[in-house]
Amino acid sequence: MEIKKKIEILAPAGDIDSFLAAIAAGADAIYCGLKNFSARMEAENFSLTELAALTELAHAKGIRVHVAMNNLLKTPELDQAGRLIHRLQTQVGPDALIVQDLGLPALARQAGFKGELHLSTLANGGTIAGLPQILALGVDRLVLPRELSIDEIKAVAAGCPEGLGLEVFVHGALCYAVSGRCYWSSYLGGKSGLRGRCVQPCRRQYQQKSQKTSFFSCDDLSLDVLVRPLSGVDKACSWKIEGRKKGPHYVYYTVTAYRMLRDAGDDPAQRKAALGLLDMALGRPASHYNFLGHRPSNPIADREQTASGHMVGKVQGGFKAAYVSPREPLKSGDLLRIGYEDQAGHQTVKIRRDIPKGGRLELAKGQGRPAPQGAPVFLVDRRERELQALIADLKKDLAFDRPTKESTFSPTLPRSVRRKGKPREMDVWRSLPARLGNQSEQAVWLTPGVERNISRNIFGRIWWWLPPVIWPGEEKAWTECLDNMTRLGARQFVLNAPWQMGLFGKPERQTFWAGPMCNTANPLALAELARMGFAGAFVSPELDRQGFLELPALSPLPLGILVKGIHPLCVSRIRSENLREREPFQSPKGEQFWSRTYGGLVWTFPNWEIDLSEKWTELEKAGYALLARLHEPVPEKVSIKERQGLWNWDLKML
Repeated sequence: MEIKKKIEILAPAGDIDSFLAAIAAGADAIYCGLKNFSARMEAENFSLTELAALTELAHAKGIRVHVAMNNLLKTPELDQAGRLIHRLQTQVGPDALIVQDLGLPALARQAGFKGELHLSTLANGGTIAGLPQILALGVDRLVLPRELSIDEIKAVAAGCPEGLGLEVFVHGALCYAVSGRCYWSSYLGGKSGLRGRCVQPCRRQYQQKSQKTSFFSCDDLSLDVLVRPLSGVDKACSWKIEGRKKGPHYVYYTVTAYRMLRDAGDDPAQRKAALGLLDMALGRPASHYNFLGHRPSNPIADREQTASGHMVGKVQGGFKAAYVSPREPLKSGDLLRIGYEDQAGHQTVKIRRDIPKGGRLELAKGQGRPAPQGAPVFLVDRRERELQALIADLKKDLAFDRPTKESTFSPTLPRSVRRKGKPREMDVWRSLPARLGNQSEQAVWLTPGVERNISRNIFGRIWWWLPPVIWPGEEKAWTECLDNMTRLGARQFVLNAPWQMGLFGKPERQTFWAGPMCNTANPLALAELARMGFAGAFVSPELDRQGFLELPALSPLPLGILVKGIHPLCVSRIRSENLREREPFQSPKGEQFWSRTYGGLVWTFPNWEIDLSEKWTELEKAGYALLARLHEPVPEKVSIKERQGLWNWDLKML
């Protein structure tokens, strides 16, 4: 009789206490990040010495440890990242690496890593037809997008090849944008979400006409009792809880709750108890999001504020004598946040003594900045004595005094191909204009049906750009469309996810370029694209000057770059019902944007262009083979702003 393997409860940990709380709660695996190369760089994260001690303790208790190195790597960082992986293997021995960058699997194997490789949700690998390509990359597990319904998850699982497992988010914060398809934070100031530096511009308030609200800020995901049908999906081997910026209280309660739902979910009393624990976890209000595809719930709250934590009162008293009278008892060590986390000026204070319900906690003296009267006060992390005792007991078994050793590893990079001659030019349209220029190649963003409006005389000369995301339920329509197009003579495609090549019945007959939203930034990633069959690749539009100018000389493929046009801030599967499309809305700093739906995606655009035109000569000398311009239709009510659109050219792409 075959014994079914127990589903893994995968806990987050952003600091030592949260890691130990996950152990105390009975997690099967814990994922965490280091001080560098993690997609949650705002978390405290771990040194190698700390992680080695924690991993040894976890392994002694039969708990796996997954290390996130899931950000985009620039070329000069490959050496450092490789040495870090080598030291991870020799000094820590984690069970898995979580990666986003296409070059990381090859780098990890070069560095001698022997554990599993998990492809992050930032890589947007939920395309059923592309699963064999993901397996061929050397990946053992795919982290699915949060946007998928249970039926879509089942469809992905049914098409999942042997040797590839699926990890599904069951709880935690939701981004408005599709993971790995958001450039908002980077576009507004160089802090890239693909590199763990997101400043969460989607959480801010925006204004459209007289309405000012959080049009993009989402409630948290909580599948709670809905995980029961998920437990029957064989390939879904791991339930993932988001929260590496959360404290031990959150980790302990969420892990305990989902362990109860997994092990005793058929017991009504256990389900009720688990729901009670999730209510105590101090997250945002909960949403099932799109999990029930026939009954989706929009997680965009459309409230004035969306904030995590449990509200315990409001600031009272004068500006210099501020205090709060809590609605429930507070314990020494509890953390309070004064104000909304989505707005500037909020602050966190630590309680130094027990405060009874209705008591008085002085805020103005020794508690940071004076708090404004009427500001809400949230309990954001609780320090229960029982949990603190469990953590303290586990700390006794940690041994941090272990020797460390530097690594001399240096990666082997692929042989480069130097381009000769002048670069080609490309213009990318939503629909072709009546008159086409003779100096450039023409391209069209493709959605099924658009091809019917293109003259067959030029059909085979067009470059067809695929969108950055194709949902599992759309794959049949896309496959039929692409089969029909290739019969009619279409031969040139730009794919904005590498896995989209699997949608083509006979890919060897086509010419494929990797699009800019494949987020390619280093030679090892380009080598993987070459291995997959791509003839060229656009580099990530987020790169800085050094990244742009050094990559062509190191690339095994011809490279393209976006030099001008309106690039999307992000794409999403949802939108606020109160936000009118094709009409401008403003940020708190006066920046203007608009949204528009194309196919199954809501695109959000800024009202200013990328414009590297003045760098054309430098880019040509660097060796780019293709320079492209994006032509996005601008709604009548939107005014394009005259401003320098260099993006990260003069920044450092943090």
